[in-house]
Amino acid sequence: MDLGLVLQTDPPAAAVVSRMRRAERAGFRYGWTFDSAVLWEEPFVVHSRILEHTAKLRVGPMVTNPATRAWEVTASTFATLNEMYGPRTVCGIGRGDSAQRVAGRRPATLARLGEAMTVIKTLAEGRAADVGGTELRLPWVRPGTPAARLPVWMAAYGPRALELAGRQADGLILQLADPYLVEWMVRAFRAAAERAGRDPDALTVCVAAPAYLSDAEGLGHAREQCRWFGGMVGNHVADLVARYGDASDAVPAELTDYVKRRQSYDYAHHGRAGNPDTAFVPDEIVDRFCVLGTAEQHLAKLERLRALGVGQFAVYAMHDAVDPLIDGYGEHVAPRLRG
Repeated sequence: MDLGLVLQTDPPAAAVVSRMRRAERAGFRYGWTFDSAVLWEEPFVVHSRILEHTAKLRVGPMVTNPATRAWEVTASTFATLNEMYGPRTVCGIGRGDSAQRVAGRRPATLARLGEAMTVIKTLAEGRAADVGGTELRLPWVRPGTPAARLPVWMAAYGPRALELAGRQADGLILQLADPYLVEWMVRAFRAAAERAGRDPDALTVCVAAPAYLSDAEGLGHAREQCRWFGGMVGNHVADLVARYGDASDAVPAELTDYVKRRQSYDYAHHGRAGNPDTAFVPDEIVDRFCVLGTAEQHLAKLERLRALGVGQFAVYAMHDAVDPLIDGYGEHVAPRLRG
């Protein structure tokens, strides 16, 4: 199982680059950032510096979306980074939650997302694509060369999104670490891939969630530092409830029940410890969706996820112990996962 580190691009950007370097030394293989132009600094500019100051780390957004940039611009950005630093980027993409809603717009439809994934990958790999009725190609990208390769991983929760990911994406991003729900989602993703005539074993599953190393005495503090995540996931779950209902066979109640007490959400606190809009998130959800406790407890949960087909655990590091977590994973977790 690979390890990834997920950071927000808060200024100073040099600190983000420094932590990604620290993560690479600790055995992390992927470096991810949020992508919301209003809330944080432009991620692709920071990605360029991360790639320059690391040797092998693969870098990408978790996640970009089809709406805030023209698709040919997104494709050209990835292709440029790959030309400069080798094929070390991954396009993590979803419908657009914070990036769209903070600007007063709705997330993209799944149909729009599917079309964007095709265009971005096709253009970034040097082939021609139809973009709004016009055939475009990036003439400076040489198809078939090592740099002309862009894996596209899609973030998904619900049945229709999982179907699209299995049918089209190179990988699946699941933003929670609950083994029961991961098993349900991976099964749906792999089944969709098989129906599309694809090899599920050739596709990557990445679980992304907060992790916090602590002993039993510090578990309460660890929960408070990670409770924001249940609120962030709750935004997507609320969309599922609106689409499928809160008593639907299409979506497990284990995923939807906890948002019944959800009232509002202010994106000014998005993805941050101490978010006041996450008081509705119970301890049980924090424990299920995140990875908390000692290094041995982290390893036990990650091994359960690996057994379900998860190939990467990406740590959302938005709390007060980022550097200790990176170092702790480097000393106690990464070597065991590699072994």
